[in-house]
Amino acid sequence: MRKHPYFRVLRVRQWPKNGFLLAPLIFDGQLFNLPAAGKTLAGLAVFCLLSSGLYVINDILDVASDRQHPRKRLRPIASGEISLRNAWIYAALLILTAWAAALLLNWHFFLITLAVAAINLIYSLKLKHLPIIDVMTIGVLFLLRVVAGITLVQVKVFSPWIYVVTFMLALYLGFGKRRAELAMLVEKDEKETLSRPVLEGYSLPLLDQLITIVSSVTIFGYTLYTFSGPTLPDNHAMMLTIPFVVYGIFRYHYLIQIKHAGGAPEEVLFSDRPLQLAILLYGIVVVIVMYLL
Repeated sequence: MRKHPYFRVLRVRQWPKNGFLLAPLIFDGQLFNLPAAGKTLAGLAVFCLLSSGLYVINDILDVASDRQHPRKRLRPIASGEISLRNAWIYAALLILTAWAAALLLNWHFFLITLAVAAINLIYSLKLKHLPIIDVMTIGVLFLLRVVAGITLVQVKVFSPWIYVVTFMLALYLGFGKRRAELAMLVEKDEKETLSRPVLEGYSLPLLDQLITIVSSVTIFGYTLYTFSGPTLPDNHAMMLTIPFVVYGIFRYHYLIQIKHAGGAPEEVLFSDRPLQLAILLYGIVVVIVMYLL
């Protein structure tokens, strides 16, 4: 059964990205602190509403190019299922509702949602057309999700390595996505770069080098965190989670290199069982190490 266009335009599959708001709650050892958990979950819902509103605006701004794309032309706005007028109203309702809810949580959280909206708008209008800058902007938006989570929890001491890992992981996913898109075009011998004009500024060798760099720094940064994080157990048991992180990064790299997946990381997350299992086991081990040992 085909979902309603006003639901499809929300891009619910993209919501897992907002899960980075949970990092301060989990890695500060407050997962079972009910007030903090409740506030963080409320913040997560706010970010889901906000991100959906921003996706609607992005679809409005890209409507002309989307109509020329074989897959994106089926999106609700590009296909005409939702008129541009109604799309603007819908986006405004989503974003204003998110901002109103953010204000109820706290001022700092509200200011971060304003910053996220501003950066997203600049990204949609300009930055997404600039090679390297486009992916780095995505990394900054991931970082702001972590910072937003910190404003909702009275964090004891938050390790700076979490910021490094978050930023590098976002770069890894971003460059991986660019590589998958470019590889698909090269394979079809389509250099007109239908999906993203910014792809003209990339090459497969460059992206492979960038992916190697950021994945290496991600693994190195996470490894350092596991035995230097200020809120982690003194027995360094958190190092038991390293194999799952390494496997997850290697698995995603395998998918984009061999299986030519990765054009949409959320699709990989929802479809690849080994990756899902690695994430599940990682979460279980984190809870055991931080809360049960």
